[in-house]
Amino acid sequence: MRWRPAARLVLLCLAFGFCSLLYAFSHRGDRNTEQETPTSLPRRVGQRTGPRYGQSEERYKIPVNHGMEAMHLAVVACGSRLEETITMLKSAVLFSRKFLQFHIFAEDSLHYDFKTTLNGWTFPEKFKYTLYPITFPTENAAEWKKLFKPCASQRLFLPLILKEVDSLLYVDTDILFLRPFDDIWSFLNNFNATHIAAMAPEHEEPRIGWYNRFARHPYYGKTGINSGVMLMNMTRMRRKHFKNDMTTSRLHWGDLLLPLFKKYKLNITWGDQDLLNIMFSHNPESLFVFPCQWNYRPDHCIYGSNCHEAEDGIFVLHGNRGVYHDEKQPAFRAVYEAFRNYSFGNDLIHSLLNPLELELQKTVHTYCGRIHNLFTKQLTKTIEDLYRRQSNVRMHTNEECSKQ
Repeated sequence: MRWRPAARLVLLCLAFGFCSLLYAFSHRGDRNTEQETPTSLPRRVGQRTGPRYGQSEERYKIPVNHGMEAMHLAVVACGSRLEETITMLKSAVLFSRKFLQFHIFAEDSLHYDFKTTLNGWTFPEKFKYTLYPITFPTENAAEWKKLFKPCASQRLFLPLILKEVDSLLYVDTDILFLRPFDDIWSFLNNFNATHIAAMAPEHEEPRIGWYNRFARHPYYGKTGINSGVMLMNMTRMRRKHFKNDMTTSRLHWGDLLLPLFKKYKLNITWGDQDLLNIMFSHNPESLFVFPCQWNYRPDHCIYGSNCHEAEDGIFVLHGNRGVYHDEKQPAFRAVYEAFRNYSFGNDLIHSLLNPLELELQKTVHTYCGRIHNLFTKQLTKTIEDLYRRQSNVRMHTNEECSKQ
């Protein structure tokens, strides 16, 4: 009968959809299981339970990524930073094209809330996460933890803790990705043979720079570097012997941190960022500097626009100085609240972009608000590209079904 081919096609497509659903649910279970932090090795700041920094092969084993090439993202969350961190992770997941592996270092009191939230994100094909305790060397552990911001100096020890990870992007909790994570990850391909890390300048305009006016220690380049967005080839970091101003001998990363801290702890203001500036001031050939739109901060617009590369749009927004939570820079706060309030599955134009544009129009009384188009220029393109990719996938799926 003539209806039979059509019936077969419908049945095949239904079977394909059912199998895809089963696959997704099966991997969701895998994700939830692998993300649990092992409880057999309790850990606290300064408590030595294994190798030099308390890491153990079991605890820090990276979950299997089911054959997908993973991009690694690390963040450190202490105190009241839970919501900021979740919002940052949401922005990373929303637009990424490849698989993401999150490494979340957090105080024990935050672990349950991280698990509850992230286990509720129902797309295991996009990401996995691993929770870690806050871990510092036993010597000076309390000082390391309080350096500048609570737990921020944890980033310095990532190469020593995540020994199985080759490359990784560290970001502060107050970061938002306005274009796919894949794009900043691709800077790794631009590293030459000497580069081990990438960061953006602390300032573009020396007249308002902090390091060149006030620093009491060496710093990188003309205005220093900002460590809120730091791309690392950690394999190279672990292998490199660093020039320094403490000894004629070159030192490995792990052997350099503590002597450097002891020498400069009375002269540093911005904690671990200052230590990184000192390191790369003596090893400038090891740093790749990416443009300011990859780490766009209030300093780039509060005295007038001085990040000229951002004319193409802001790629990574950095709401430092707490601007997401006060009224000082309402343009930054508007972007943060738009991402925080967005729920997965809703239309990105109607539920994220349009509400954001309405709020940004209320900020034109500020210098940053006067250039609010820069806050949505790249985001608009990112959303359009995402919907275009999704449409192409649907077309390809339909074509495959029609061939059956």
